[in-house]
Amino acid sequence: MDYGKVAFIGGGNMARALAGGMLVAGYEPSHILISDPLAQNRDRLANEFPGTIIRADNLDVAKQAECLVLAVKPQILSTVCKPLRDAVQITRPLIISIAAGVRSGDIDTWLGGGLSVVRVMPNQPALLRLGISGMYANERTSEEERNAASCIISTTGPVISVSTEDDIDTVTAVSGSGPAYFYLLVDMLVTVAKDMGLDSKSALALVLETARGASEMAEQSGETMDTLIARVRSPGGTTAAAFDYLDNTNFRDTFTAAVTAARDRAKDLADQAHEDAKD
Repeated sequence: MDYGKVAFIGGGNMARALAGGMLVAGYEPSHILISDPLAQNRDRLANEFPGTIIRADNLDVAKQAECLVLAVKPQILSTVCKPLRDAVQITRPLIISIAAGVRSGDIDTWLGGGLSVVRVMPNQPALLRLGISGMYANERTSEEERNAASCIISTTGPVISVSTEDDIDTVTAVSGSGPAYFYLLVDMLVTVAKDMGLDSKSALALVLETARGASEMAEQSGETMDTLIARVRSPGGTTAAAFDYLDNTNFRDTFTAAVTAARDRAKDLADQAHEDAKD
């Protein structure tokens, strides 16, 4: 697998996850370029990914890129993009953005327009190559470019293509924020178990292995979640007692409202980035 030189603007966790995944997949190290303004970050990247090209200057790596991955915080994305405009308009690389809540149209405008732009929403387990990402490609992106983006991103886990950019906000709320929801459930179950008398180590082991097993069952069984729940929820049993309580407290409505709030916040961030870039 090799789609030419891939340059990362920003050397943070997700850039490291993708660069590492690409190397494991057999990508030529000298075709991976990463820019980062901090010397300590560049030293770490050079040690972690020998043979790759590490630079301080964004423009230096952008000029060489056939695929340019924008891996910086969304709040500074417009500031990062605008100085690259002239170079990008000459080289016309495929643009991949992993910045949450910044629309492809704004990214295209900041880089001078007329570009193939792919938005990707990865999630934290990508750091272990156990992530999943949502991907949206604008109308200028060719099938070959879509495949290239998907192959690069899939080195950290499966990629789900969505047909509208609004769907990326839903991906953000479901899988982008999703690990935190599961961490919260793990934390709550561990806390309850400890309050009921179990030691911390046993409580954590019980919860994590239960989560791991339930995930495998959900993936491998081919059954609906309702069916799987019913297999555990015997009438009049302990699980039924727990679910009866949750249903009486409108837990499902509360959780739906929480995920909806995350989706709406993603939309707000996109609007805010659009307005801020006008200043």
